[in-house]
Amino acid sequence: MKYSVELFAGAGGLALGVEQAGFRHCAVIEFDEWACKTLSTNRRWPIFHQDARNFDYRSLLQPVDLLAGGPPCQPFSFGGKHLAHHDSRNMFPEAIRAVRELCPKAFLFENVSGLHRKTFSNYFEYVILQLRHPDIVPRGDEEWASHFARLQQHETVGSKTGLHYNVVYKVIDAADHGIPQRRERLFIVGFRSNIGVQWSFPSPTHSAEALLWSQFQTGEYWAYHRLPKKSRNMMPAEMAEKAAKLETPPLLQPWRTVRDALKGLPDPMQPSRRNQLINGHQFIDGARSYKGHTGSHYDLPAKTLKAGVHGVPGGENMLLLTVGDVRYFTVRECARLQCFPDDFVFEGSWGRIVKQLGNAVPVELATLLARSIFKALQQVARK
Repeated sequence: MKYSVELFAGAGGLALGVEQAGFRHCAVIEFDEWACKTLSTNRRWPIFHQDARNFDYRSLLQPVDLLAGGPPCQPFSFGGKHLAHHDSRNMFPEAIRAVRELCPKAFLFENVSGLHRKTFSNYFEYVILQLRHPDIVPRGDEEWASHFARLQQHETVGSKTGLHYNVVYKVIDAADHGIPQRRERLFIVGFRSNIGVQWSFPSPTHSAEALLWSQFQTGEYWAYHRLPKKSRNMMPAEMAEKAAKLETPPLLQPWRTVRDALKGLPDPMQPSRRNQLINGHQFIDGARSYKGHTGSHYDLPAKTLKAGVHGVPGGENMLLLTVGDVRYFTVRECARLQCFPDDFVFEGSWGRIVKQLGNAVPVELATLLARSIFKALQQVARK
């Protein structure tokens, strides 16, 4: 049995993927009350409703194979105030403390791609060096820049004394791995250096070119959805231009689209007994299109689902209808786009649920990454 600890679990997208990969949670830690209710409703995990800063890792009895989590991303998001290490919501120090105290064989952290941009380059490198050498801690009230310099000195000497991790990172677009959503996120993976793991991020399996080939060249996409080929005329003009440049069939699978993800769900704008029976599939009025918020096209991957922190509940979480209007995705549709199972129930008001979904890691992407880590740990265990 391989054990895991989940930090900043939210609604459990990453935690579900880690479980499906074969790990068993010995602690799932989350501060938000409604996210904890969602977790408790759906899983019998050891859930700790508390601030991660107050968690005592000495209470855990099992050695931990994988530490996973998504430290709150507001300090680094494109829509936030960009305060980074000055932001009280920056939980990377707690993630690093967890690595130091648990000494897991591996860790998997997720964050917004903004953490990797030039504005935060020094702080990002600081985070990576702390993850490589988690037992070199700040001295008292030492400023982060001074601690950063000490870590650089330790790194350049080439010393691997004490607790040391081999760390890699990559910005991944979820659509490139079969998730029906354009969602770029930064993933950081580390393996304890003394266990001798060789690992790399899984290669993309899906592509935009393959989707366009199936829509504009073979028509297989429209046939699968039982739509006439002329439906491609509703696609954005730039998609047709890109498709016209394709000369040979792409090797990867087609990107999955909103239509693929929502297949089998009835139209929530048409009142029916069936709609009422589907949990979270009720129509929500009030969606409006404006500059920068134009909704997702049916026949492309959805735009990134957001947590609704920009003044509009649901933010960009809208579907562009064929007549040019927009409507909000229902909770169940958002859950489909994030790859949650249909029997997964979300607790709270619509705004609270949208926040949970917008912050989640797509379950299938989490499973892919965690399974790859699980297999790597299995291989070294057999040696």
